[in-house]
Formats: sequence, C-alpha cells, structure tokens
Amino acid sequence: MPIKTLDIESLKHVTGNKYELLVIMAKRARQIAAQEKLELDEKLQYFEGFDDDDEFSFNEEQEQISKAFEKLPHATRRSIEEMERDEIYYKRPEAE
Repeated sequence: MPIKTLDIESLKHVTGNKYELLVIMAKRARQIAAQEKLELDEKLQYFEGFDDDDEFSFNEEQEQISKAFEKLPHATRRSIEEMERDEIYYKRPEAE
C-alpha cells in the first residue's frame, strides 16, 4: 500500500490545533485496532478445543479469517478518514 501524505493544515479547522488533532486521531486509531483485535480473537477462539482430526480444515478457515482482517485498511488510515468525514466525537476535559 503506497504512503499517502496528509495535509494536517487542511484538517486543523476541526480542532483549531494540529497537535490536538493528531492526538485525537492517534487515540481513535488505537480504539479501532483494539476493537479489531477483539473481533479477531473472538472469531479464532471458536476453533480452540477441537480434536486434531479436522486440523487441516480448521487451519484453512483460520487462515481465511486472518487474511480477511489483514485486508482491512490500517487503523491509522481509518481514523484519518473518520476525521476527514467529521465522524469522530471528542470533548475537552477542561470545558466541563
């Protein structure tokens, strides 16, 4: 996947501060990655505890599940896209 540069200045209007913008996107990327890991673990957990008789077919299914998750866009890319579409909700603690 080629590297795409990001114009932070064009997104700065969302928060008014480019450093705050980067922190928000980084936190969202970590949330996305953690959620993906949970989903993958849940799907692969199904295969635990089966006998070794069907090991080949289970390995093939596990491989397909893993490849499907690998094809997803990186969590960082998805957080940037969410910020561009203004879909990320955030709040400032000092505003409360």
